[in-house]
Amino acid sequence: MWLGKFLDFEEDIKDLRAKIKEEIFDNIKKSKLTPLEFTIIESIFNNEKLSGYDLINNLNKHFAGTWKAQSGTVYPILSKLKKNGFLNIEHVKSAIGPIKKVYSLTEAGEELLKAKVNKIFQEQLNFIENFLVELTSIYILSFSKEYREKKTDEVRKSIKETFDNVKNRI
Repeated sequence: MWLGKFLDFEEDIKDLRAKIKEEIFDNIKKSKLTPLEFTIIESIFNNEKLSGYDLINNLNKHFAGTWKAQSGTVYPILSKLKKNGFLNIEHVKSAIGPIKKVYSLTEAGEELLKAKVNKIFQEQLNFIENFLVELTSIYILSFSKEYREKKTDEVRKSIKETFDNVKNRI
């Protein structure tokens, strides 16, 4: 009776995809993120779970002195990201102190981050390349002509070391 017959699941699969998408993204209340919000989400994703204190330390390391993350900036953003459906909060008892909030990404937050990074990865690499060229050009040209060749060699060495560090951290 069933031999030689096929069951058509195409419509069922479409419905299932729509339901899954609705469940995952139903709590998302915002469709745009600031660069800092995106960086916070990336940092939490890369560490799976982070307390606010650890996040601030990670951000300060990430920005390498160009900007200083402070609790008055970071905690309101964390609250906003939670409210908008990107973060979960877990209350964890500390061995030496009070209960702390530990942040992790919701499934929707994780999926949106992955989709965005996959979409713009090459563009971001090009941006970094252009930024480095502009930054080093300004830096080298800030020296008198007799020092520029020496500074160019120093910059090349420094960039090579930086990229070696990046490769080793991947």
